[in-house]
Formats: sequence, structure tokens, C-alpha cells
Amino acid sequence: MTGIPRSLRPSGSGTRVRRTVLGALAGVAALLATGVTATPASAAPDPGAVAPSARERALAFWTPQRMREATPLDVLSVDRSDVRASAPRKGRATVVAPSSPAAEPGLLAIPNGGAPWTGGGAVTKTAGRVFFTYQGRTASCSGNAVTSANKSTVITAGHCVKLEGAWHTNWVFAPGYHDGQTPYGTWTASKTLSTPQWTASEDINYDIGAAVVAPLDGKKLTDVVGGQGLAFNTGYNKAMYAFGFPAAAPYDGEKFIYCSGTTYRDFLLSSDHGLTCDMTGGSSGGPWFTRFDEATGTGLQSSVNSFKYNFLPNAMYGPYFGADAQNLYQSAQSS
Repeated sequence: MTGIPRSLRPSGSGTRVRRTVLGALAGVAALLATGVTATPASAAPDPGAVAPSARERALAFWTPQRMREATPLDVLSVDRSDVRASAPRKGRATVVAPSSPAAEPGLLAIPNGGAPWTGGGAVTKTAGRVFFTYQGRTASCSGNAVTSANKSTVITAGHCVKLEGAWHTNWVFAPGYHDGQTPYGTWTASKTLSTPQWTASEDINYDIGAAVVAPLDGKKLTDVVGGQGLAFNTGYNKAMYAFGFPAAAPYDGEKFIYCSGTTYRDFLLSSDHGLTCDMTGGSSGGPWFTRFDEATGTGLQSSVNSFKYNFLPNAMYGPYFGADAQNLYQSAQSS
């Protein structure tokens, strides 16, 4: 049976979000979100489109102080009573290469349950913090720039573009963020998207979002920071690295944190990947990589930080990148 968690609590905060079942649609709330589903060209106005004037306001809005003070929309927390959501649709295994060449992957720091990333490499430029306004307050997530036809695509979590039925506003991406600095600029979203299942009912198996960012100073995103590769429909039980900017205690959002290990398929609520990882709120939307090479900091993005079970605080879960994740990527890169 499919359904929605009856209670969802952002870990690291005292609030508890309660939702009702939306008909027979599967839905599960997630971490942080601002986005819009991919819709046919014939569909009526895309709610994810952002006007140039709104992008200018967002850029002016996100001062260094506001970034430091942004509240992490925490990782989704799920109770034992939550029912199983729908399984992701599968498709043909597909790999998109990173924008810069990678050497043979080397697994040098597996396993790790959460520590500052000191390895350098491309990931320190492609990954970054996501900032937006949610329910009248400033909030943060994580995201990652990927190889794309438009050179402007960021992958994040679905709840980092839309949450509790509301699309986030003032959405920006700060690649390479560290210690209050944005060395590669602040990029405003011209469009945010999510999977149809997340947009319609916030189904936990489809907690994947994307943003198309506008050029900055006449340049496109991946021309400045590069882009990671992607992998779709490549199976479970993989050696993976997860990255993010956790901002809830014991973290403060100023450091780039990673976890690594061999993933497993969630045997409880979802069809997600599971990984031992102590990252907290603010890490939502951060990339998971297969074939990650520590020497170059490149890999194939295969998931994002999505949720935790409140009775398994040291395990992070990320959605399976199946057919709908691939369709979302195609919609974003062709925008």
C-alpha cells in the first residue's frame, strides 16, 4: 500500500509537520524544497519560472549575513508508523560523463560517517549551498552542478524546491561555499523543477529537484565551476560518497562535509539507497556519487541527501535515480 507519513519532523528542530493523505497518491514530505515539475510544452504557465526582476531581488537579498543566519530546513524524519511509498520506475542504465576527465576512481576514505572534506578536487567547486525563502524565513540546503546541455543545471532534493505545497522563493546557488565566502559567485534560479511525483504529492521515492540558473557576469555555471557526471538506473549496493553543508548541530553550515561507504537498499519505508552518515539539516540535496575519484574530486551523481528515520539517526537515505530522475534531468538541461 502506498501512503504518506502521518508525522514528519525536521531533525534538529522542535517543529513537527503533520500532513494528510492526498487521495490514493503516495506522498512523503522531505527536507528542503523549492521547485517545479517538468511539464509538457503545451501545459499552462510553469510555476517554476522566475522573472528577471525576481532574480535581481534574490541576488540583492542574499547578503553574506543572511546566508550565515539562514535556518537549515532539516532532513526529513520518518516515524515507524509511516507506510511504504511507491517504488521508483526503472529504465535503461545510463551514464553522463563529468565535464572534466576523471582518472580511475580510487576509494581511499571509505567508510566515513561524517567528516570535513579535505581532499580538494572538482567537487569543492561543483557542490555548494542552496539558499531560499520558505514560509517567510530564510533557509538553506545543498546542491551540485552537473554536466548539461545548457551548462546551467543544478541537482538538489525535491524538498529544496517545494515543500508542504509551497514553492520556495529567492532561490540561489553558491558553489564552493565555505566559511561565509562565495568564491564562484551567487547564481539565481531562472527556473526550478522537480519530479511529477514530488510536485503532486511529495512522494519520498522521488525527492529530487533541479534548478536552471541564469548566467552570471555573462558566463554560464559549468563554464565557471565544471559539472559532475550522472548515473541513472545503475542498481543498489554501491560504493558511494555523499556530500553536503549540514547546518544543524553539531554542524554550522560553514564546512563541506562528506560520508562514504557501501550503500544498501532501504528495507523499511522507501526504495532509497541507505548510507551510514551523521549529516544533519542543511545537507539536504547534497550529491551522492558512484565511481568517485578522490584524486580529481569527480564522479557520477546517483542520488541526493533526502531523509532519515528518527529511530536510525546515523543513517541517511537518498532516492534511487531511475527513469523519472532521468526525465527531470533532461527537462532541466533542455530548459
